[in-house]
Amino acid sequence: MLTAAFVLAAAVALGAQEAKPAPAKEAPPKPAMVPLKVQLVLSRYQGEKKISSVPYALWVIANDPDNRGTNVRMGNKIPVTSTVFTSGGAPTTSYNYQDVGTNIDCRASTTPEAGYRVSLTVTDTSVYFPGRNERPATGSTNVAVPAFRNFTSNFYVLLRDGQSGQYLSATDPITGEVLKLDVTLNVLK
Repeated sequence: MLTAAFVLAAAVALGAQEAKPAPAKEAPPKPAMVPLKVQLVLSRYQGEKKISSVPYALWVIANDPDNRGTNVRMGNKIPVTSTVFTSGGAPTTSYNYQDVGTNIDCRASTTPEAGYRVSLTVTDTSVYFPGRNERPATGSTNVAVPAFRNFTSNFYVLLRDGQSGQYLSATDPITGEVLKLDVTLNVLK
């Protein structure tokens, strides 16, 4: 009985000496969600002449806790003819469909300097008809067959409310056309 009392007293004393757990650190406050309007303009130039300009306006939430972002998929499926000749010489025609258009993925977060970090992925696919009103800058092409152009860029921009900038300029190696991408950010109130 004395042994049991001694073990019980030792256990109580040992329990009293155990270190108390440190209070849990409070998580830093999450930044507030901020609604933004991000405007993009994809422009094509042949030399100094603007030949097309396509605007897009996206609403995106900066600091979205689910990091969903905003996605745009705009385009068409273009039929591409494929002809195969049978062993008897008769042609068999079928169609494959090629996606053309623009895909945009956009996410945003605030920066410590009261600005916004905007992540953009832009993919633009279009049909090019060689020999139609222009001469190719390089490469050999067949006038009767369309070509599919593809452009993809993934980048970050740092902007403040109301700020604009040209964040991309790239030259098509076949046509010599220059693609430019302008971005403007506005905080929605």
